[in-house]
Amino acid sequence: MVFFLLLLIALLILFVRKYQGQDLSKFFSSQLGSVYDRVAPYSFKVVREKTKQLGREYTPRQYAIQVVTIAGGTAIVSYLYFYSIPTSIFYTIVSICFVPYLAYLRCKREYSEFLFEQIQVYTSNTIMEFATTQSFVKAIEGVRDSGLLDDPVKTDVNHMIDLAYQNGSIDESLVYFSNLYPYYIVKNMHQLFLQITKEGAQNSMDSLENMQLDIDMLVESVYRDRIDRKTFHKQFLGFGVMLYLMVITVQFLLGDEEYLLLLDNLLCKLVLHAVLIINTAFLLKGEIYYNENVGAE
Repeated sequence: MVFFLLLLIALLILFVRKYQGQDLSKFFSSQLGSVYDRVAPYSFKVVREKTKQLGREYTPRQYAIQVVTIAGGTAIVSYLYFYSIPTSIFYTIVSICFVPYLAYLRCKREYSEFLFEQIQVYTSNTIMEFATTQSFVKAIEGVRDSGLLDDPVKTDVNHMIDLAYQNGSIDESLVYFSNLYPYYIVKNMHQLFLQITKEGAQNSMDSLENMQLDIDMLVESVYRDRIDRKTFHKQFLGFGVMLYLMVITVQFLLGDEEYLLLLDNLLCKLVLHAVLIINTAFLLKGEIYYNENVGAE
């Protein structure tokens, strides 16, 4: 009977995990305009170095606190599940091994947010410069010389300018930058400039003003989404931790002696391991979604 109770809990966690995953998708997809675009993957070395430059990297003390928190929590939960020190040590070591991966996810999110801020500066200032110069190349030269751009965007803008002078047209420059930064505001702005340059579009100022309004709305929604994500992330972690307590609750219902007898059953032990692994995978999936999948068009 107890075995079936544990099996029921495991199935319930699987169901909740699936249902909660659907809620996460609906929650994030419902954030209108939250369109952080995913860029080409960067190595951990690149994103961590940029995170350090931005002053957003964890200090050794913060990393130590994270390791102690994860290891301590894993040790307590795994011991309360199995009352076995070797098993608890094994799970604790495994959990510590995930710390570098969590650091990578966090740095990648910071890097992605930094890139979006740079793209916001690039698009907004290019439009303003173009209104004065009526030349796309002169406009991006003005943005480059403003000192508002940082690498890697600044280097890529420099290369755009070189390509434009080398080819005598902006076509290759626009393709180059759009492929590197596939944000829809970049694509739309480049398409507009190409139309103005090639076809001499009428009422170009009105089109540029509408494009600027579009960028402003996007930026507002993105920053609002960032706040909502942080709030929801805390709630998600709390929910994930509560799932670990479901089996611990069973212990109080059964009593220590009967629960220890239950641990002698190999099948029950496998179910407990499955419960622990499912809960952990659920939390890890949420961390990946929060830090890596930062929205889409």
